[in-house]
Amino acid sequence: MWNQIYNPLGNAVLSTVAAAIPVVLLLVLIASGRVKAHIAAIIALVVANIITIAVFTMPAGMSIRASLLGVVSGFFPIGWIVLNVIFLYQVTVSTGRFELLKRAVGGVTEDRRLQLLLIAFSFGAFFEGASGFGTPVAITGSILLGLGFSPLAASGLSLIANTAPVAYGALGTPIAGLAQVTGLDPYILGAMVGRQLPLFSLIVPFWVVCAFAGWKGMKDVWPAILVTGVSFAVPQFVISNYINPWIVDIGASLISMGCLILFLKVWQPKQLWLSPALRGTDESAATMTTPKPLDKTPLTQSELWSALLPWIIVCIVMLIWGNGAFKTWANSIFVWNYPVPELHNLINVVAPVAAKPTPQGAVFGFTYLSFTGTGMLIAAIISGFLMGVGPARLIGEYGRTIKLCAISLITISAMLAIGTLTRLSGVDATLGLAFAATGVLYPFFGTLLGWLGVALTGSDTASNVLFGNLQKITSEQLGLSPILMAAANSSGGVMGKMIDAQSIVVASTATNWYGHEGSILRYVFLHSIVLACLVGLFVTLQAYVYPFTLMVLK
Repeated sequence: MWNQIYNPLGNAVLSTVAAAIPVVLLLVLIASGRVKAHIAAIIALVVANIITIAVFTMPAGMSIRASLLGVVSGFFPIGWIVLNVIFLYQVTVSTGRFELLKRAVGGVTEDRRLQLLLIAFSFGAFFEGASGFGTPVAITGSILLGLGFSPLAASGLSLIANTAPVAYGALGTPIAGLAQVTGLDPYILGAMVGRQLPLFSLIVPFWVVCAFAGWKGMKDVWPAILVTGVSFAVPQFVISNYINPWIVDIGASLISMGCLILFLKVWQPKQLWLSPALRGTDESAATMTTPKPLDKTPLTQSELWSALLPWIIVCIVMLIWGNGAFKTWANSIFVWNYPVPELHNLINVVAPVAAKPTPQGAVFGFTYLSFTGTGMLIAAIISGFLMGVGPARLIGEYGRTIKLCAISLITISAMLAIGTLTRLSGVDATLGLAFAATGVLYPFFGTLLGWLGVALTGSDTASNVLFGNLQKITSEQLGLSPILMAAANSSGGVMGKMIDAQSIVVASTATNWYGHEGSILRYVFLHSIVLACLVGLFVTLQAYVYPFTLMVLK
């Protein structure tokens, strides 16, 4: 049995610096643009092993096993989702259905700013609510690229837009994970998150359009942005506080899409914004070919349904696959849980991260049928057959997709290995404890702890599981509401989603902009930090200035 050590150097500052080395190295190498993402991830993984073994005294065998567990977990389920989303996209392109989708979206609006609202924010929020775990960015990034957006615009803006819905992603999985580790009521936690994020659900649509088209470009379409934000934020608050935390994103996204489409039937901007590139410097614009003029011939009813069919099937399948009852049924048919020898339940999380020594599980769950990626594959196959694609052609297209995604899958696996290793070794907890030592400023820095957790692990759920109990313990010691700070971990975490290395690789893969992960990271990094700080300031106001917001409705 090995107990995690959070201050191995006997000095909190030095131990924190040592803990930060792997993730800082990873981000610096990617941001430099001089090292390919998969090479950067492998280098950072090697360094992480050296740090955990030499500094944090983790047994070498455990360190290597934790890394291998992360490698496999990187492909199943994250890489598996990406592979099959890109497969579906490739099939729709090869059959001409994507051209019809472009015409359908163009029929709603040709304005790029409004297309961003519809696809990146509202449509992406639906997939976040239904499946999460990289699906929204993979889908919206590929659609925006197909609609003619530059690779940097398609990837970067998809990442920024996929923030406010993340806390309720995959049918409320982050809230369920937070409740599990804190022992707090998931309905109350979901309600508190619903007191924090609606403000940012209103801000993010404005932020995304401003990032794309500048202040003036954003100001010219403010009525549509306001409709999009309000029609998402209000249902997000109402559903989370008065119904349950499981269907928040599904309900809010459908209402938002419906309201925006209806609004655009009676209002359009005076001047259309047709530029596909980011306003200002957009290095990816040079890689674009001149797009064909959009065919403005109205779609027939048959063509419209043909264009929407693959995505309707995906929506239906993702709703089924995200349902807990379905997962239970699927796992009763096929499940293989592999406890990693000499690792599973042999590592204790200890005080102050846990109230008492708690063994860490290390199980690779190969729940193949219930994986979101498996649902996506089935949706792609069904869509292919209904579009008249035969088995041989589907197999050939899948082979081409594997070739297309191979390097990205290696990168994702290496990055998940870093996340798994730092979690099991206690390196993440050492960073978390540094935030917890900020006293009266803890509401602000505790929120940023959630941001750090998602940036490190790539998942709001993982961040909640990693730091949720630490938030509860620290807040109780400081006389703060544990419900507030546990919820803040999730709300702050959503802003870290756009800079986590896995999401950036998913975005670069979806937009066919391989090898430019550094450009994407540099573009979204400041947006991520500023938005996370704004969430932190809001939580601080809740803690000290507006305590009435802590009155959670039952």
